[in-house]
Amino acid sequence: MNITDLILVSADDHIIEPPDVFEGRTASRYADQAPRVVTYKNGEQRWVFEDKLIPYIAASAVAGRKREELGAEASRYSELHPAYYDAQARVDIMNANGVLSSVNFPTLAGFAGELFLSAADKELALSLVRAYNDWHLDAWCAPHPGRFIPLAVLPLWDPQLARAEIRRVSAMGARTVCLPENPAALGLPSVHRDYWAPVLEALVEENMVVSIHIGTAGIPPYPSLDTPVDWFNSMINMLVAGAVMDWVFSPMLRRFPTLKIAVSEGCIGWVPFMMERADHAYTNHRFWTYQDLHGALPSDIMRRQFLYCFHEDKVGLKNRHDMGVDLIAWECDYPHADSTWPRSPEYLWEIVHGMPRDEIDMITHANALRFFDFDPFRHITRDKATVGALRQLAPHVVTDDQSLGGGRRPQLDKDLNVLTWRALQDLQKSLSEGLELVS
Repeated sequence: MNITDLILVSADDHIIEPPDVFEGRTASRYADQAPRVVTYKNGEQRWVFEDKLIPYIAASAVAGRKREELGAEASRYSELHPAYYDAQARVDIMNANGVLSSVNFPTLAGFAGELFLSAADKELALSLVRAYNDWHLDAWCAPHPGRFIPLAVLPLWDPQLARAEIRRVSAMGARTVCLPENPAALGLPSVHRDYWAPVLEALVEENMVVSIHIGTAGIPPYPSLDTPVDWFNSMINMLVAGAVMDWVFSPMLRRFPTLKIAVSEGCIGWVPFMMERADHAYTNHRFWTYQDLHGALPSDIMRRQFLYCFHEDKVGLKNRHDMGVDLIAWECDYPHADSTWPRSPEYLWEIVHGMPRDEIDMITHANALRFFDFDPFRHITRDKATVGALRQLAPHVVTDDQSLGGGRRPQLDKDLNVLTWRALQDLQKSLSEGLELVS
């Protein structure tokens, strides 16, 4: 086996929604209230929803830029690569990267639809949830069979409406929905409450996966306003461990033992340790904590119901047998700053080269396809699904690092001379103020 023989399926990529995502899809009475892109006299663009300005049009959408430009947030669509928001262009860059299929999370909507949850008018929000799902399933996924694993968002504020939406999108081909990593942080009942039972029951019945993505519970508490953003960039993947353990000890997973949960962008190096630590903690303390996992250990649940996804994690793959090779899936994270595009095969091959062929296949594609119950080979034969075959389809795609131009770079904290949370807050404020609309 060599690098060109790899088949890659990414369990985590992202869409930057085009300006017309809601046009013609919301109920007619809400057409003028849907999120819209406005352009200011200086040429900058922003999304506006319910009279609130969203600071970025494409936060962290920087794949393909020179590394020294990764902190420059785009302020207009002309600064974005078309593959960020156009499905055909996305397929082209996937081919150039040798990626067969991928799960694509929203951006404007929030990875789990948090924008709609925050809406004041919930009837409008429900119309937008359905419109977004219609766009994702019909306009993004359907024209490219086998290339995208369809993902939907839910009306999180009403479990019965969410249940109905699961039924609807399942019939349209959706394979997964994204739920917040910590619903309680968004003002919803916790994963320990019966509130979620109708949602989880419908997902089990439809054989759909819960996707949990980092960053869907708001910004984590920084140690201080002076803490550099490097802390966040280093810690964010680890924070998902807390969400996993919350689910492990939730009665919902005992009630729904066949529910499947994919953990996106959380890496895997922490998983073997967490399995060991949780087992010891449960065994030592369950009698006074009154916890009862019905004969199972926490590690049993972590192996039974979860898929753990990584983009770069040499330590995790070295310890893959301590967690289970069948629990691991690769991800590209396009177009975010951590993405390995356009050299994902090279990065991955460096790590997996020398592993048994069956383990390489599980990690690169088979585990994800099994977990999401998605079969791209109904549309694309295996010999045409490899890195080598896909890259032959994309000789026209520019893969050298580019200067995409423009973008607003955050300012350093004047006292500490580093980029801090305080400085990021100032940047967000400046992006939302002082813009004059085009008349």
